[in-house]
Amino acid sequence: MKRHIGWIAGAAAAVLVAGGAVTYAVAEDDGSGPSTPSADSADAGFARDMAVHHQQAVEMSYIVRDRTKNEEVRRLAYDIAQTQANQRGMLLGWLDLWGLPKVSADPPMTWMGMGDMASGKDGALMPGMATNTELKKLQTLGGKQAEVLYLQLMTDHHKGGIHMAEGCVAKCTVGVEKRLAQGMVDAQQSEIQLMADMLKERGAKARS
Repeated sequence: MKRHIGWIAGAAAAVLVAGGAVTYAVAEDDGSGPSTPSADSADAGFARDMAVHHQQAVEMSYIVRDRTKNEEVRRLAYDIAQTQANQRGMLLGWLDLWGLPKVSADPPMTWMGMGDMASGKDGALMPGMATNTELKKLQTLGGKQAEVLYLQLMTDHHKGGIHMAEGCVAKCTVGVEKRLAQGMVDAQQSEIQLMADMLKERGAKARS
């Protein structure tokens, strides 16, 4: 299993290296041309929504690192937290570069034509996001129980994130953002398989 985590960590590192090039490429754009997205574009909507989505993944990952001593889970959580925190920084940085707001009055997922998809009940603002109740439960568990709940929550979270990233691949117009979105799809699909194996080792499985 360590070998698989190492492979995913390497893939994540490759995404981050590519992300550096992505940030540089967008920074080179002076923002005056027609390539600058509008506030209601898919590019801006994805950047805003995925930044929020990623923030919760980072939060969950740091919670579980404090609730277990299992090095395999702690390593995975660290990789996810670092990767998604860096990607979140890029997404928010692009909004700054484009001169666009980081928040919108429109419901999440509006850029995908799915503004009514998530109820937002109990803090779950977008598909795959954990509720506030689930996060509080994670904070009370320890050891194997915390590991299983984290892996289940993160599997759901990744599935929702993949759905959003695929939406950007289809609808976004900024090439570097589309490529980053595709990188998210590829890396998170690999992590879902890894987490399925980790859950099986613990006598559990994904919730859906």
